[in-house]
Amino acid sequence: MENFKIDVDADGIALVTFDVPGRSMNTLTSGVMAELPVLVERIRTDDAIKGAVITSGKASGFCAGADLGDIAGGMIGGTDLQAAYDAGWKMNGALRALETCGKPVAAAINGLALGGGLELTLACHYRVVADDSKIQLGLPEIKVGLFPGGGGTQRLPRMIGVQAAMTAMSAGSSWRPSDAKGAGVVHEVVARGSEVEAAKAWIKGGGKAVQPWDDKSFKQPGGGPYHPAGIQNFLVGNAMLRKQSYGNYPAVVNLMKAVYEGIQVPMDAALRIETRYFIKTLMTPQAQGMIRSLFLSKQELDKGAVRPAGIPASDAKKVTVIGAGMMGAGIAYVQALAGIQTILIDRDQEAADKGKAHVEELLKKRLSRGQLTQDKYDALLGSVIATTDYDQIKGSDLVIEAVFENREIKADVTKRAEAQLDAGAVFGSNTSTLPITGLAEASVRPEDFIGIHFFSPVDKMMLVEIILGEKTGQAAIAKTLDYVMKIKKTPIIVNDGRGFYTSRCFGTYVAEGLAMLEEGYAPALIDNIGRMTGMPRGPLEMHDDVALDLSVKVSKQTAIDLGDKYVPLAGAEIVRTMVEDLGRYGRKNGKGFYDYDVKPKKLWSGLAELAPVKINDSTPELVEDQKQRLLYRQAVEVSRCWEEGVIDDPREADVGAILAWGFAPWTGGPITYIDQIGLKAFVAQADDYAARYGDRFKVPQLLRDMAAKDETFYGRFTGAKAAA
Repeated sequence: MENFKIDVDADGIALVTFDVPGRSMNTLTSGVMAELPVLVERIRTDDAIKGAVITSGKASGFCAGADLGDIAGGMIGGTDLQAAYDAGWKMNGALRALETCGKPVAAAINGLALGGGLELTLACHYRVVADDSKIQLGLPEIKVGLFPGGGGTQRLPRMIGVQAAMTAMSAGSSWRPSDAKGAGVVHEVVARGSEVEAAKAWIKGGGKAVQPWDDKSFKQPGGGPYHPAGIQNFLVGNAMLRKQSYGNYPAVVNLMKAVYEGIQVPMDAALRIETRYFIKTLMTPQAQGMIRSLFLSKQELDKGAVRPAGIPASDAKKVTVIGAGMMGAGIAYVQALAGIQTILIDRDQEAADKGKAHVEELLKKRLSRGQLTQDKYDALLGSVIATTDYDQIKGSDLVIEAVFENREIKADVTKRAEAQLDAGAVFGSNTSTLPITGLAEASVRPEDFIGIHFFSPVDKMMLVEIILGEKTGQAAIAKTLDYVMKIKKTPIIVNDGRGFYTSRCFGTYVAEGLAMLEEGYAPALIDNIGRMTGMPRGPLEMHDDVALDLSVKVSKQTAIDLGDKYVPLAGAEIVRTMVEDLGRYGRKNGKGFYDYDVKPKKLWSGLAELAPVKINDSTPELVEDQKQRLLYRQAVEVSRCWEEGVIDDPREADVGAILAWGFAPWTGGPITYIDQIGLKAFVAQADDYAARYGDRFKVPQLLRDMAAKDETFYGRFTGAKAAA
């Protein structure tokens, strides 16, 4: 076997080392899946083996789960259900054979075990995990539109009860080692390095080779579906899952069905039930879109799929951040974690120190969780230098300005910083709206000037939007991508334009909510419909989050830049009144569309005077129509960005939309959304919205041409950038 090594000791205990060759992390590849039955058969039939311990040969972890690109990738777009079921059953069948092999099997978990990796350990009779707070144990499949398909939906509820198991699986949450023991997911937490020894000790001490659910005396923890207590899990669970998913995710519904039906029958039948629902889920457009965007495409982008070829790799050692506000401090924090020396500059020492204090606060959280040693904490904090001295920029590989969205301030910062930079160093602007080509006019080296747009909070938001000015060079692009990958963010590259890609398209969601408000839709109805689309917030509450006063500032700057071409957005006057006349800036000062001085927040009662309610009818037909309206408006803007050349890669468009502004993940992203609806149907519905609401829904000619040829974005454009 290539992926498993077996060493049998003098006590007859086989140490099975899981080690996929050529990879830094174990995953369940097709090769691993083919060898699992062989491994189990060896354990079962070899008389020299009295028991087995399964561990990892990787320092980075036990197993990160299924390699979806290898295993599920071939099923995407397929229609042969029997072949898909047979492929899906391979793992379940092998793991069932493992737990019924008649010999005690223990898992020595020496690193993270996620998805199928954890399911492999659940099929073992005993689980030992290293006492390391960096280790995560969980079943996160729901985050890519699936649910556990390697026995997780059947074993976990039988271990910890339906309620706890459903909560973990439906959220895709994970446990740290001590929490996993407390929950009943593992049996022992031991000092790092002693996992195998502890697992062997359990076997030598008479470890039982029978799973609890295969014992005749087994009783379902918390009760089954017909138990007075157990039935509540499903009665209440249905409502909770509906609240959580709004019916957008088939995986959530099928997860509950698999659990509900599975725990009523013996394990062999239960696993067949799970496999059927897993394959049914895998075949849905939601799962296939999410797998492609959030797993396959994201992995490709994370590995530099769009990096210019032929340019040597770079490694940023020293980076200056100018502007020590929340954004700049957040950038400094992620740089410090990546081992980058950081110079954090602001206009006065107090402001610079305040920025470093934010870095310190975030590092202290990691220290308190045991994710950092004291020495490491001290070193990371010491790598950030807070100052007002621009001379400290000398030797920086990259400078990122994160100052106010003001052309004059940014121009001054650019000139002062560039005076200290060596040839070939890159200057990046963290602007969210101002065109990079215009900002680069202040630069004496526009070929090294680029947009590097982070999202707030930087420590949690995983996307970085890289914006190219007209004169940005290929070397600057490559160096910026290398930097973004070093700080472990997902990069997308877009071309210049007002609002670029993410801010421009996100703005349409908020603006359409304002249009609905001006039309007389009840504010609560607007935000509820927004949430029901799968967006993370309703349009009004999201507007509060990004700040109403910022919206007014951007509108004023846009009006100045566009002159006679500027057209105010619907609802803009409502927002201007709230900001300038009433001092309602949004969440940041506790007053916006909502009042935040009470918990939970409440809609501001005075809003009815500015926007009288005319529509408060929440019929299913109206709700569905307006849900699509909000999604279509964003998707139409994405297609305009495409025709204008702002973005030209379907992977970047979809991943960027989901990670940047939370475009409904169940769709797989706006490009997948258009493709799955079909260009003809999409154009027809957009035309209907345009007739009802205006030209903002008018699709570009590109979509009409593609509809006429029955094309898709992924069919026409995938690989276009690489070919170019």
